[in-house]
Amino acid sequence: MVKTPPVTTDPIADPPSRASAWNIANGLTMFRLLLVPVFIAALFHSGGHRTDWRIWAWAVFAVASITDRFDGDIARRRNLVTEFGKLADPIADKALVGAALVGLSVLGELPWWVTVLILVREVGVTVLRFWVIRHGVIAASRGGKVKTLLQGVAIGLFVLPLSGWLHGVAWAFMLAAIAVALVTGADYVARAVRLRRVGRAARVST
Repeated sequence: MVKTPPVTTDPIADPPSRASAWNIANGLTMFRLLLVPVFIAALFHSGGHRTDWRIWAWAVFAVASITDRFDGDIARRRNLVTEFGKLADPIADKALVGAALVGLSVLGELPWWVTVLILVREVGVTVLRFWVIRHGVIAASRGGKVKTLLQGVAIGLFVLPLSGWLHGVAWAFMLAAIAVALVTGADYVARAVRLRRVGRAARVST
């Protein structure tokens, strides 16, 4: 008797649905992507030194970041979770975060080592997702969501023209985000290796 191979899934992934990729949740994700160049334009306006434009840049970044929360909630609540959304959502997040980090480093607001460290982690997780895409989709973990929140707050504070103890608060959030990013990055590696191993074993058994 031939056994049916187990379905390969990531244990914390949202269950797939038959919803079309053209839905409001994915629309918010794409809207977040479109806000990236708007944010960059505001951040670098007048050389990045005008307080009013830095506040505008923060506002755009805040709106883009908020859509990340809403698109995920809407997708789960309305059963609109799609494979496209699972991949496009983190890509949109990384595009926004990457643009902000690089922009802040170019302006001299943030050391390059911070930008490089975070981007290497973000790109690495994206590569892992594509590495195991034939076996399943690695969804964002709870730790990853905490990292996203801390990172978003930290970047937002750096975008604002803060000084004194408020600048110290920005650094506190940034260092916390870096610590959580490293821990969750290691977890993503473990999950990717496990998912790939299970997927290869399933193919061999067929």
